Amino acid sequence: MLNASVDVQRVIGRLRRPSSPRTDPATILQRRSLTAARHVRTGLGTAATSARAARRAHPMRPPITLRLGAVLSYLNRLGHERTVALAAAGILLGASVLSVAPAVRGGATGGPIGNGSEARVAVGGSVDSNGIGSVEAAYDPAADDRAAQSRATDPASMDRGPSIVAARLPTAVEGPFLEDGTLLKPVAVDTAVADGRDLMRVYKVRSGDTLTGIAAKFHISMMTLWWANNLKSKDALHLGQKIKIPPVNGLVIEVLATDTLASLAARYKVSAQDIVTTNGLEDQNLVVGQILVLPGANGQPIATRRAVRAPTKSPSPRHSVGPTPSVGSARPPRTYNGGRLLWPTTSHHISQYYHYGHYAIDIDGSTGDPIWAAAAGTVTFAGWKNNGGGYQVWIAHGSNLFTTYNHMSSVSVGRGQHVDRGQHVGRMGATGFATGSHLHFEVWRGPIWDGGQRVNPLAYL
Repeated sequence: MLNASVDVQRVIGRLRRPSSPRTDPATILQRRSLTAARHVRTGLGTAATSARAARRAHPMRPPITLRLGAVLSYLNRLGHERTVALAAAGILLGASVLSVAPAVRGGATGGPIGNGSEARVAVGGSVDSNGIGSVEAAYDPAADDRAAQSRATDPASMDRGPSIVAARLPTAVEGPFLEDGTLLKPVAVDTAVADGRDLMRVYKVRSGDTLTGIAAKFHISMMTLWWANNLKSKDALHLGQKIKIPPVNGLVIEVLATDTLASLAARYKVSAQDIVTTNGLEDQNLVVGQILVLPGANGQPIATRRAVRAPTKSPSPRHSVGPTPSVGSARPPRTYNGGRLLWPTTSHHISQYYHYGHYAIDIDGSTGDPIWAAAAGTVTFAGWKNNGGGYQVWIAHGSNLFTTYNHMSSVSVGRGQHVDRGQHVGRMGATGFATGSHLHFEVWRGPIWDGGQRVNPLAYL
């Protein structure tokens, strides 16, 4: 309190102007304090006199009521500097008193007053000695029964009402709570859908790769790669290109709004269960945009080029050029005595070898490259077939030995025509199920597609 009075005196002293520059500061402070006190006494006396006069003139008014004009007149006489000083001193004095006053403490934090350390909310339980809210239920069946009996025997207790209302809770609160009562965020629902994209592998094209060679490496058909990558030509492959590799032969499709599992199975003539198994579907309800692998399904055949008669080139000295296609009547030879077969084209680059599922060799080349008869014989077929080989030529050489030449861009011989070893029979192309130009060369032991069997051509070349 002593410090508060000293501070009051300092504030008052600083607000007043010094009367003389030669006066001692202490003397000035003392004079200012006395002057302030005198003015306070004078103001209070004036206020009391005004109050007594007011009571005499108006006996019904409260004795402590002061006229507003008297107050304003007093403040005007006192001066604004002294008024401000007194107000500041009063504020400072009040703050000093509040700072040393004892803090008002009460009940628990959760109550209407007080600032205790207890938990604000206890979920279905009580608060322990440490102020921690328990999430265990505080319900006591025995106490509940006793309260019910008391209400039955003492009807007046119904009017008093319960002091504490307890909800019947299980022994533990069920829900996404931690042991301290923390509410967890809801867990997001897993909406993932089985998708055939996860079954696809990616292959980067390397130098010397062909589509048939890549298909053989992954034990799938060349057409599966064609359909899965929406290719237009085998010549479109380039170094570093990434192509998708399906897990099995078939199609890769994207589910449309009108597609169902049953409709897809019917459209592509495959088993609905095979679709479910291959794609690992747990829900047979399809989702728009879902990618599915349809095992065993077939897509559109490769667009074929119209056979065009290529201009005649000068033949190699060892080969002769045969006549234009015509229907002949030559009978196939009975026996074959020609030795090893002649290589049927100028290129010797094999893009795909003979293996299970591919019973031939693919000889890579360019469209228009000449194709020669591997041995003398009779043409048994020349033209287009819907077996994937496009334009093709079949030749019987005797002793149940036959050769076929497939994916040709043009045919130069006709059925029943006799051809010599090395005779020109057509030109290389990419008709039928083919990507880019190459010759699909087959050797048969027995009638072609009529009981015969395809063998490895490299054993005869």
